[in-house]
Order: sequence, then structure tokens, then C-alpha cells
Amino acid sequence: MRITVKVGTSNLTHATGRMDIRRVESLCKVLSDIKNAGHEVILVSSGAIAMGVGKLNLSKRPDDMPTKQAAAAVGQSELMYVYDKLFSEYNHTVAQILLTGEDIHDEKRHENFANTLERLLSLKALPIINENDTVSTSEISVGENDTLSALVAVSVKSDLLILLSDVDGLYTADPRTSEKSELIPFVREITPEMLSFAGGKGTALSTGGMATKLGAAAIVMRSGIDMFIVNGANPEILYEVLDGKPVGTRFQGRKNS
Repeated sequence: MRITVKVGTSNLTHATGRMDIRRVESLCKVLSDIKNAGHEVILVSSGAIAMGVGKLNLSKRPDDMPTKQAAAAVGQSELMYVYDKLFSEYNHTVAQILLTGEDIHDEKRHENFANTLERLLSLKALPIINENDTVSTSEISVGENDTLSALVAVSVKSDLLILLSDVDGLYTADPRTSEKSELIPFVREITPEMLSFAGGKGTALSTGGMATKLGAAAIVMRSGIDMFIVNGANPEILYEVLDGKPVGTRFQGRKNS
């Protein structure tokens, strides 16, 4: 099975912006084990800007583009250093791919990206993909990594996209603020009512939110790919997804209808 996993900033860092070492170590261990079981794994990882914020000792996520890009340049190197170190401990080779919107939307550049990714997978490497925040601007950015992970999953015909979030799945209301919110375990079609359930972004250091996750679901469902939103607080939940256990919210690709 070919699996694309997206991990958000809130699953990689503490509120300070510093890396959550225990959780990142667990994520790398689980993904390595999944690869050992014979699956192909693609990791779409946020966290570069947040880690740069922490490493540069900034008080908050910057608002201006040059400082965001500077933080991304600092944070991305640390992020990949840690991934390379941890995956190497389990005898897996990582490859970094940084993308902009042009790499996705330009036909020739998209073809080159897809070919490179296919070759990396055939060489048993574990591709780690992020948006190239150091050079991306509003004109050439994808926007956030929920959308990027969906575009990647479609590009390489993944069997499954798993979004690791800071909530258990899609709820009827924001579970952080509403005691009456209920988890929606299964989605065949994204309705206007579901879109109304989506709130804002989760943390001060993140850029996505449930609305972007629903957008990602719409992209992959059209291509017949299943998607899960699950809580990434314990990365071992990935085993439960692959074992077919009822966790999070499953969005059914249309090929299964």
C-alpha cells in the first residue's frame, strides 16, 4: 500500500515552537515500522517556520513575509536534520523535496516532481515533502500542507492519505469550545453543512484548520483515494488506521462507492 501521511505543526512542536522530541521520535519509529511491513510511505511535514521561530527565540509567529521566510530557512534545516537522524536509526534513507505552487500547477514541473517521487519510492527512500516557505509568496504558494498533501497523494496515486491533527476528527462543532460536539466517523460526501462545522486554525503556530482538511478531502475523494483525519498526539494511531479500526473520521474515495 502507498500511504501519504501529513503531520501538522501542532503535532511536531510544543507551544514554544521547540520540537516535541518524544512525539517526533515516536512518529519516526512508527513510520519506519510501517515501511518495514512493506508499505511505501510519503511524509508531508509542516513545522519549518514554527521551529525557526523557536530557534530564533522569536516571541510569536512572524506576520511579515521576509521574517517568515527567514524562520523557514532556519527551521527547515533543523527539521530535516532530526528526521534524517531518527530515520537512520531504523535504517531508512530520507529525501527532502521542497515545493511551490508552480511545481504543482505547471505541467512539465509537475511531471518532473512526480517522476522524481516515483523513483525515490522505487529506491526505497522515504520522501519528506514541505512547501518551500523560504521562497514561496502568495503568487506561487500552495497555501498550507493539508492541500499540499492531497495534491501529492493524487500525483503519485496513493492508496490512502492520513492527516495527523490535534483533534480526533471532524466534529459537528469545535470540540474545544462546544460540549455538544459529536465526532463524525464516516463521510461519503462533503456537504455545505459539514463545511459549516469547520472552525479556525488550531494553534498560534499553525496555518491550517478543519476547513483546509475538508478541502484536502474533496481533492482526494474525487480521485478515489480514502482519507483519514486522526489525532496525532500518539503516532501509534497509524497502526489502528491500517488495521481497519474505527478511529478518527474516514472520508471514502469515490472508487469505493
